[in-house]
Amino acid sequence: MSRRNLLKALAASTVAVGVGAAIGPTAASALGGVAAAPSSGRNRLVPVNRIGIQLYTVRDKVSSLGFRAVFEELADIGYSEVEFAGYTQGNVGAITIPEIRQLLDDNGLRAVGTHATLNPGNIDAEIEKALILGMPHIGQGGPINNTPTVAAWTAAANTWNQMGVKTKAAGLKLYAHNHDGEFRFTTDDPTRRVYDLLWDEFDPELVFFEMDVFWAHVGKHKYPGFEPIDYIKRDPRRFPMLHLKDGKTNTGSANGYDIIEFGEGNIDYQAFLSQLRTRGQHFGLFEQDNASSVAAPPNPLNSLGNARRSYTSIYGLRG
Repeated sequence: MSRRNLLKALAASTVAVGVGAAIGPTAASALGGVAAAPSSGRNRLVPVNRIGIQLYTVRDKVSSLGFRAVFEELADIGYSEVEFAGYTQGNVGAITIPEIRQLLDDNGLRAVGTHATLNPGNIDAEIEKALILGMPHIGQGGPINNTPTVAAWTAAANTWNQMGVKTKAAGLKLYAHNHDGEFRFTTDDPTRRVYDLLWDEFDPELVFFEMDVFWAHVGKHKYPGFEPIDYIKRDPRRFPMLHLKDGKTNTGSANGYDIIEFGEGNIDYQAFLSQLRTRGQHFGLFEQDNASSVAAPPNPLNSLGNARRSYTSIYGLRG
């Protein structure tokens, strides 16, 4: 049985099974790099069936190869879940949402979320797409507001609460993703951190958070006075999804870090995730914004190669 067929069988099963490394080569493996190496041990920090990828990481491959080839490769690597960053595939040709769902099913992958630009005018359509794809969450990758005042952020949070009513009624969870800007302070109240404002203003039954751990660390570097992990520990159920994005320390950068493939940076994910007593309850999604243009030496530039090596690093995390 190929790894892809095994993953398809597992996805259809109600039994949670931990899968090891790649069982055998496939034609798709030529797109990436070496297969994930076996790893033993207990106290896995990210369960195998919760290792996912934000497709923005491999957007160049989606555009040049299409969803079919990319899904085949991701399944071969071992990923179980994907988070969408759009539903088009460049010059490969038009594709429908039901066709994408079929490709997911064919490769034993589950859609767990999406980054879309959400507003009251399109939320119904985005909910319909999510239901077809079978994903339990819908979200937005960019900030929900660009005016740095308390009133503007509060108004934006209220709008999201209203959209949250619809997503909850559909059986979905609405979530907001962060960059570093959500950790700065409002201009009219320099004591009010935006993330704290959203924490207070989002109805916790209607709107959730997807913490991008890299950008939270950048926020800590630029706007100190908090620890990213403390938000999750305060109420883990508000964080159904985490972006596992690594960063390499760069003292010459205003951000303090440069984005790099997982396992090649200085963000201590072992220490970070070990503090969570709710691991296995969060979707852990690898993301590398610059995967098509940055690779750890001496590896060649190849976003799918980065995804393969990063999967191995996440797979090997132990508490």
